[in-house]
Amino acid sequence: MKISKKDALGWFEFFAELPEEEELLTKQQEIVYAVFAQIEAAVDARHEKLMSEIKNLKTLGGRTYFVGNEEKFPRGCKSCLFGSGLSAIRKTNKCNVECKFCYNYGELDEVPPIGEGMWEIGGTKFYEKDLDMLFSIYKKPTGVAYVYLEPFMEIEKYYSVVKKFADAGIYQHLYTNGILANEENLKALGEAGLDELRFNLGASNCSDKVIKNIKTAKKYIKNVGIETPMTPELFKQFFEKKDAILDTNLDFINCAELHLNANNIDNYFGENMYISRHGYISPIWSRELTLKFMKIADDEGWNLAVHDCSNYTKFVRGLNLKSKEGGWFGASNYGCEFSRPPFEAFLPVLRDESFKFVEEEKLPEGYNFGELFF
Repeated sequence: MKISKKDALGWFEFFAELPEEEELLTKQQEIVYAVFAQIEAAVDARHEKLMSEIKNLKTLGGRTYFVGNEEKFPRGCKSCLFGSGLSAIRKTNKCNVECKFCYNYGELDEVPPIGEGMWEIGGTKFYEKDLDMLFSIYKKPTGVAYVYLEPFMEIEKYYSVVKKFADAGIYQHLYTNGILANEENLKALGEAGLDELRFNLGASNCSDKVIKNIKTAKKYIKNVGIETPMTPELFKQFFEKKDAILDTNLDFINCAELHLNANNIDNYFGENMYISRHGYISPIWSRELTLKFMKIADDEGWNLAVHDCSNYTKFVRGLNLKSKEGGWFGASNYGCEFSRPPFEAFLPVLRDESFKFVEEEKLPEGYNFGELFF
C-alpha cells in the first residue's frame, strides 16, 4: 500500500505513544512497513537524481559506487565486498575523544576489555603466541582490520602482531582518529608491514595536526586515506581545508553513510531519518552529502578514489560475508540496530512539508485508524 504522508504521520504519532512492551497487530505492522517503504522510495528518488548528476560515476561490480582513480580504491574495501569479508581484530577498548556519531557514544567508559595480553579475532580470544597455530588451521583471510576503539592509545602493542600478519601475507588495514599519530609510530607501523591506514578525519574536526599526520603516514604506509561518517560538519570543514587535505597525497576517501543505534540516535534527534531495507536507520542528509561530495571530486578531477560507503554497500557486505562463510542462499548479517522501531525518530520527516512521497493512495479498507480499534 502506498500510504499517504498524512496517514503515515497519524499512525506513527500513535505508535510513538505506545508502551515499548505492547506488540503491534499484524495490520499495524503492515502499516509500519508501508510507511518505511514510502520514506525509502522518496529517499531513493533523491539519490537517483543526485547520482545522475555525477558524470563519471563508477560501480565496482554493482556492489558499490565511487568516482576517481580505480587503482586507488582501497583494497580493504575490496576484501570486504569481494573477498572473505572484513575480519576484525580487536584490542583497545579505550578512546581519546568522544564523537557524537560514535556507535559507542555515552558508554566509552563501559566498553569491556579484551583481556590482558589478548586479541579478539573472529570473536575468539588469542594470545600473540597463538597466531602461528591459527594460520596453520584456517584458510588465510583476504584481509583483516584493526578496530575497537582507538588503536593508537597503545599502538606499541600492535607492531609485532602486524608483523606476524604481514609475514603470513595477509592484507591489513587499521582505523584511527589520527590525533595520537606521529612520525615515530607511523614509521613503526609501516616497517611492521601495515598495508593501509584510515583516518577518521571527522573525529578531530579536520584538525591541522591530523592532516599533517596523514601526509606523514604516506611516507611510510603505501595506502592511506580517510574514512569518516558523512555529516554536515565534515562536509563544511573538509572544504574549508580541501587544498591542505588533498596536498597530503592521500589515496582514497571513504564517505560512510552514518547509521544510528541506541547510543547515538539521540544526538540527531529532530533530523529527517529513513530506514534502509528495514535495517540501518540514517539521517537522510548523510548519503546526499556524500553524493554531492563525489560530484565535486569528479568535476574537479581529484587524483584519488572517493567511495560511496552507503547502507546499500553495507547490505552487500553482509551478503558477501555470509556467502563466503557458506551461509544459505540470501543469508546476511545486515539488520536493524533496534529491537523495536524508534517511531519518534521518523516524526520529523513525516512532519516536514518539503519532504514529498513519490506516490500516495488511500488506505485499503480495514487499515484506517478507527477500523482497527472499533
